[in-house]
Amino acid sequence: MFLQPLGNWRRVAVRKRKTQLDFTEEIAHLLDVDFPDAEVVVLVMDNFGTHKIGSLYERFPPKQARAYAKRLEIHYTPKHGSWMNVAEIELSVLSSQCLDRRIGDRETFCREVKAWQDARNVSANGVN
Repeated sequence: MFLQPLGNWRRVAVRKRKTQLDFTEEIAHLLDVDFPDAEVVVLVMDNFGTHKIGSLYERFPPKQARAYAKRLEIHYTPKHGSWMNVAEIELSVLSSQCLDRRIGDRETFCREVKAWQDARNVSANGVN
């Protein structure tokens, strides 16, 4: 999940796995599609094992990887922090509003998550 709390925007990506390759593709989407005109994107993220900027260089040609890396200002949440971050709060909202029932297949799951994401963005609900 990518979340811009002050901009009342979020994007949820449904993936089969959570690999470094998946992470780099989501970063590319964030920079190329979600915020193509931003000089710098401030990214606050946890220390999950796949969240490594170096993986950009494994996925993309060096020039492209460097261009992506230069556009990111990264801040990691504490490894042993006990407080919930805003993305976890938003995931909790997603769970209670959208995923509170059994969803039988991946296609329906993706469609439901996208519908929730779009409705939440239109309603301009932020995270306080």
